[in-house]
Amino acid sequence: MPTTPKRVISLVPSWTETLLAAGIMPVGRTRFCIHPQKAVADIPVVGGTKDWDWDKLVATKPDLILLDREENARFMGEQTDIPCHVTHVTSLEDMAATFADLARLLSNDKLQQMAERCRTLLSLQKQPWQPETPLPALMEWGRRPEHAPEKILYLIWRKPWMAVSRECFIGDSLSRLGVEIAHFDEKYPAIDLDAFDPETTLLLCASEPYPFHAKKQLLAELPFAHAFVDGEWLSWYGIRSLEFLERELGR
Repeated sequence: MPTTPKRVISLVPSWTETLLAAGIMPVGRTRFCIHPQKAVADIPVVGGTKDWDWDKLVATKPDLILLDREENARFMGEQTDIPCHVTHVTSLEDMAATFADLARLLSNDKLQQMAERCRTLLSLQKQPWQPETPLPALMEWGRRPEHAPEKILYLIWRKPWMAVSRECFIGDSLSRLGVEIAHFDEKYPAIDLDAFDPETTLLLCASEPYPFHAKKQLLAELPFAHAFVDGEWLSWYGIRSLEFLERELGR
């Protein structure tokens, strides 16, 4: 029977937070693993999500590296010196399955409980969002829409403007909360805002990876209705998004 990994490096910020919530202390993390602040302060930084200091990483004597297909650079999972476990979460169903996979891999009951909590959400769905009802993950309105938008764009970057398609974890989560963002052929397309009608389009400006909330004047100069939303609640699959969805779907 394979030995349960005891010294885990997490190079995925959302999984670092989740492992800590499950009572597992990683032996290494990225500089972007910032939650919970007090706990991660005691975990050595071995690099970022796209790079690492291999000597520092090896010095932690890990027996497993936790990665994600979209979060981390491909070369990280291709090295063969240290076993890796690579996740890929694009929906709530994926998150439930991944919790269960990690629970088995790490022999952890709390992760299994998270999987079960996640499964209870799968049958829940909110009614389509309307401007007069609370907007999920809202931080602040920049300019409220006067009527229900025909198209909703979830923005993650500027120069170029980049959006998220509904066929990803963010899109799946928002859909369950009644907010249908636009469909694109790519998951994270570069877009031309001039191609969208300001009268019928709502912009959801995420707090990460681009800090839109700190660029309020930039958005105020655009002719679109827009809201600033918490990107961590919507994109950090794991314990953070689980607790967020439990709150929102339980309303």
